[in-house]
Amino acid sequence: MELDKLIVIIFSLAGVIFTFWFFLMKKDKEVNVENEVDIKVSGGYSPEVISIPKGKTTKINFLRTDPTECLSEVVLGDFKIKKELPLNQKVTIEITPQKVGEFGYSCGMNMYHGKIVVK
Repeated sequence: MELDKLIVIIFSLAGVIFTFWFFLMKKDKEVNVENEVDIKVSGGYSPEVISIPKGKTTKINFLRTDPTECLSEVVLGDFKIKKELPLNQKVTIEITPQKVGEFGYSCGMNMYHGKIVVK
């Protein structure tokens, strides 16, 4: 086998392995929340995954610092909540989850995502 073909095969395999790890094996860091959490909205959500207790009211404060129009709204579909996020203004959403599970939230265009884990 020629050297150039061998190099292409090696880099292709490395690309496949990296893609698999990045999209399927990467674990999100989960932040435990007791009463209140601040989520920075800038190129996504930070922290992206929060853990809250079942049956307890939790305040989620969103602060959008990114002027991207997509991030101007947050949708918590499982809780039937849709809120506008004005630039550089804190918006508080209170939720009291009644069941255990994972509940996603996203921007208005469903391009950026976060997750609420209820325990």
